[in-house]
Amino acid sequence: MSHTAISRPRTVVSCTLLVIALCAGVTACGSDGNPLSHRPYDAAHQISFNAPSEGRKKADPDKPLEVVAEDSDGRITDVTAYDAAGRYVAGELAADGGRWHSTSPLAANASYTVRVSTEDEDGAPGRKVLTFDTGKTTSKKRLDVTFGPKAGTYGVGQPITAELSQPVKDRSQRAVVERALKVSSMPATDGAWHWVDDKKLHYRPKDYWPTQATVQVRSNLEGIKIGDRMRGGKAKPLTINTADKVIAVTDAAAHQMTVYKNDEIVRQIPVTTGMPGYDTRNGVKVVLAKEGTVRMTSASIGASDFYDLIVHHSVRVTNSGEYVHAAPWSVGSQGYANVSHGCTGMSTENAAWFYENVREGDIVKVINSAGDTMTPFGNGFGDWNLEWKQWRTGSALTAGTPEGPTPADRARLRPQSV
Repeated sequence: MSHTAISRPRTVVSCTLLVIALCAGVTACGSDGNPLSHRPYDAAHQISFNAPSEGRKKADPDKPLEVVAEDSDGRITDVTAYDAAGRYVAGELAADGGRWHSTSPLAANASYTVRVSTEDEDGAPGRKVLTFDTGKTTSKKRLDVTFGPKAGTYGVGQPITAELSQPVKDRSQRAVVERALKVSSMPATDGAWHWVDDKKLHYRPKDYWPTQATVQVRSNLEGIKIGDRMRGGKAKPLTINTADKVIAVTDAAAHQMTVYKNDEIVRQIPVTTGMPGYDTRNGVKVVLAKEGTVRMTSASIGASDFYDLIVHHSVRVTNSGEYVHAAPWSVGSQGYANVSHGCTGMSTENAAWFYENVREGDIVKVINSAGDTMTPFGNGFGDWNLEWKQWRTGSALTAGTPEGPTPADRARLRPQSV
């Protein structure tokens, strides 16, 4: 029977090399008949592994786990290792089936189950289940994770954020962190994390989130080794929901905003945007907050001409102070000229409608302005201004890898029942 190397996404660790002989068993296959028709025999006599399996002694979580085929007439065909929290250990099986070892770190203070499959020289299957506990770690630093935004309902453009309590610079360590940060949505959609800096990650789908979706975020980092002196800490899971797809597109050259709801036009609004020297930024912005009545002064943007205004129905789209808001003083220019200091102004009636019909996470897109494009990070959520290929380069896991099939593709490829 031919055999190829198997690599499985599991998680494991070992302690000092204690090759422990496991209790002997009896083979179940006879000399005649198909050996595969027999119940799997106890493979204890065929394998050993290097972690204490009984008593109070615990495995060192900083060392890899190893399972070895001790019988020259048999081989290991599969190993599955996981802890009580359901976290699997990645590992590699040698091409000849003689040895399996873990390739991902074990968690400290965890209980592990290792299921080993073997076959003897006649091809009869064997099974053995091993259990062990890991001990404490000498690592003192803990990497805690705080997810954002707060639980609630958001627009389809809302990124997920992860704030780390410690900086992570090394690429391999970033991969450990990123692999443990899980995001799922129903309906399903493909997405990826992007490292904004050493302590912050953003997650977004390839396209916007589906409407009426539930997005769940959690961390499997607790107890996992990240570096020589740092292990994963706690993280509170997060659930958010998405609402309808609301996108407001402002054409600065045409002085008009078109508001779409679920891809249908629901309102067209005459607007004014930034005058020369204060041009409104182009690109996709995400609504950060509905702030209502705001005092805006020239000092906030360093404008040479003085103004100090109380502004109503204010919707913030950048940290630096760009809003969509009511501007009754410029109604005569709305639809005809750009006279603002960078904000998008409209009549009080239209601003009141806009304020009531958008929420955090909705999209505000500006086109045909003389301004620069909204930066991806540092001034709000400009995440969608990166093409998907560029976004994936910011991941420690997907950078440089080909894009896989989408959830829809995977559904089409799924075998049908006969």
